[in-house]
Amino acid sequence: MAGIVSYGAYIPYYRMPRSVINAAWGRGGGRGEKAVAGYDEDSISMSVSAGIDCLKGTDPKTVDAVYMATTTPPYLERQNSNIVSTALDFRRDVRNADFGNSLRAGVNALRSAVEAVAAGSLDKVLVTVADMRLGACSGEHEQSFGDGAAAFLVGNEGVAVEIEGSYTYSDDLSDYWRRDGDTFVSQWEDRFGRDAGYNKIPREVVKGLLDKMNLEPKDIAKVCVFGANARAQASLAKAMGFTPEQIQDPLLDSVGNTGAALAPMILVAALEDAKPGERILMVSWGNGCDAVVLKATDEIEKIKDRRAIKRHISIKGTLDSYGKYMQWRGLVPTPSRGGMKIAMSAEWRERQLGLPLYGVKCLNCGTVQLYMSGSTMRAHICLECQAKDNFEPYRFADKTGKTVSFSHDYLGGGINPPMTRAVIDFEGGGRGLFDMVDRDPEECKVGLPVEMTFRKVPLGAGSTSYFWKCKPVRE
Repeated sequence: MAGIVSYGAYIPYYRMPRSVINAAWGRGGGRGEKAVAGYDEDSISMSVSAGIDCLKGTDPKTVDAVYMATTTPPYLERQNSNIVSTALDFRRDVRNADFGNSLRAGVNALRSAVEAVAAGSLDKVLVTVADMRLGACSGEHEQSFGDGAAAFLVGNEGVAVEIEGSYTYSDDLSDYWRRDGDTFVSQWEDRFGRDAGYNKIPREVVKGLLDKMNLEPKDIAKVCVFGANARAQASLAKAMGFTPEQIQDPLLDSVGNTGAALAPMILVAALEDAKPGERILMVSWGNGCDAVVLKATDEIEKIKDRRAIKRHISIKGTLDSYGKYMQWRGLVPTPSRGGMKIAMSAEWRERQLGLPLYGVKCLNCGTVQLYMSGSTMRAHICLECQAKDNFEPYRFADKTGKTVSFSHDYLGGGINPPMTRAVIDFEGGGRGLFDMVDRDPEECKVGLPVEMTFRKVPLGAGSTSYFWKCKPVRE
């Protein structure tokens, strides 16, 4: 039976207290905080991070497809999922697909992946769901929206979570929307979306699913319900017949409303504590509703070592500057010093070095170097034994390392000064110079353990590319 083999998630390091947002607009108070993607993060980079968490212990070459879901794709005309699969070192013959335009895109991608595996078209599919929507400044959504991602590996062997049943209503009820060229999400009158939509349609869908499967609310261990706020979510779940103990924490106070990723992220949180035999109900919302009943198997105990939601929530730093947040989102002009940009032609030429971060390993003595044979950054001679052109590819992106030296540049530009660069020695050998992100300058020191993280970098002609940076290892 096709189902979820593994899960993962990603929550950005920075969290902004809602009191900081209110203070910027002359208001007091503010409950909780929201996750804020860094200035060099987007839905693609967050998808890669969630995918790394999900694929722990899995050979990336065995995955047949990436289904990437988001309502905030960095590219409208370029396959975003291709960038994800290349960064994760999948094969060239993978069958990728982008899902979007709806807050239900993540659940649609997951169900499509399960159906593709069940039909025998694909053996393993990685589903990633990421969003970083913007609410208008000073508005309700500026406070409620957060950034994050979830990922699921779908297969038919070692299934940890079975998909027992699903039910869908597709209704063109437009309570939220964003058109091409819009920066912010728009909303119709709140009472209309609540009374005609959110409080009504999901109840009908869940009732239809439970009736179809001959189940009752008491048969469900946890309910993962999309909700714009905790009160609305709790009220809806109660109307469906569920008790407060059955309702999974909606993450709204600690992460925020992550759009298409919210229901999948709540599901990941539920799976972290799920026991074999327990049923979980996931309910998505957005121009209709999907309800899915899932059941944990004995295999669920074997995948509890992910960072997933709990550990990511505990790994955080405070963003206490509203002005910096505005800069990171491109809502205010930022001084530019120019600097080096990557050309599209160079990106393609260095595709094996850049996105999956390959170097070479000497077949004569085993020494590794962070240069890719065959690229313009050729390594012809082994640094150790001087053997010539006797290398095999060697991947660095999945390796940790330790800081050998570092510098803080307060004059080098950037929108999160100081700009920190570090020379790191990788486990197993190899040395490289990388930007360091998600760091407190005071914590940087020689010997600091670091790991690689996939981030965006400037590209020529107003485009965006991606490369690897390092960040402190935090567990």
